[in-house]
Amino acid sequence: MAATIKDIARLANVSHTTVSRALNNSPLIKEVTKRKIVEIAQQLNYIPNYNAKSLVLQRSHTIGLFFTSLSRGTSSSFFADTMRGVNSIIGVEYNLFVRGIDDYSDYATIHPKRFDGIILMSQSDADNAFIEHVVNQQIPLVVLNRLIPGGSFVNIVSNDREGAGHAGEYLVAQGHRRIALIEGMQGFKSTEQRRIGFLEAIQAAGVDVPAQYIVPGEYSTESGYEAMRKLLQLDTPPTAVFCSNDDMAIGAMNAAFEMGVRVPEDISVVGFDDIKFSMYTNPALTTIKRPIEQMSAHGAEKILERIQLQASDEELIFHGTELIERRSTAADGK
Repeated sequence: MAATIKDIARLANVSHTTVSRALNNSPLIKEVTKRKIVEIAQQLNYIPNYNAKSLVLQRSHTIGLFFTSLSRGTSSSFFADTMRGVNSIIGVEYNLFVRGIDDYSDYATIHPKRFDGIILMSQSDADNAFIEHVVNQQIPLVVLNRLIPGGSFVNIVSNDREGAGHAGEYLVAQGHRRIALIEGMQGFKSTEQRRIGFLEAIQAAGVDVPAQYIVPGEYSTESGYEAMRKLLQLDTPPTAVFCSNDDMAIGAMNAAFEMGVRVPEDISVVGFDDIKFSMYTNPALTTIKRPIEQMSAHGAEKILERIQLQASDEELIFHGTELIERRSTAADGK
């Protein structure tokens, strides 16, 4: 006869509820207890019956990971960092369903029988209708990336405005006065917050930014490339550029290289995010570290906790940003 949770509980001298939580990698169970239970389960060759468990607990064992859009404004590195963070926490006992909100004409298929919990990487106010639907369906929810106070869910964000301000202050301190901005996807909160923080910082230092120095992008390498070409073709090009993410900064540096403009000797470039590839560019990219992978892992921990506790209270968590100085920036010698 196959081993059961009760068999494991008897040998571990704990309740069957503790065994169930431990095998589901619940953060509520101490690691030493969890290891003991897992070892006993392995010794007994315990095989969980997920279909039976789903019927008893009325759970789908599916967690949804949603983005505002997977086709527009979500760079491959941003997506990869998010997936890596979530996947490092979510065990094999859960299916991970990944989708863009803009794929849906309505949210009728988003309900508690299909999703035990949802993690949303929110990039736009357009997500509010989706958030309202999930909350009304009483599905445990974690919202990453966008500050939304007053909701009955976990909200994990980084201070983009402050981080962009640090980028502006750094370039001013390097002696730059002709400083340009390559923006992210229009309509995204991150774009707005980084623009505000950056402009506030350099204007506070007495540096004006002419309109032609603010160029729209789409958070993609290609858009950064095209934006930098426009800036370098101006009669008076900038000596420094702040790009609203690292993908655009990498595209911008490639455009400069093709046009015979040296980084950082002729133009300094600062990015935002500190994606893994940024330290391997030539030159290595100076950037603002925003811990997307850590935020996503934290979000995954919180969704598992919410599923176990069926909690619906508001929880706001901030992750800080940090200037990472590398070789794509130099003092203005002009």
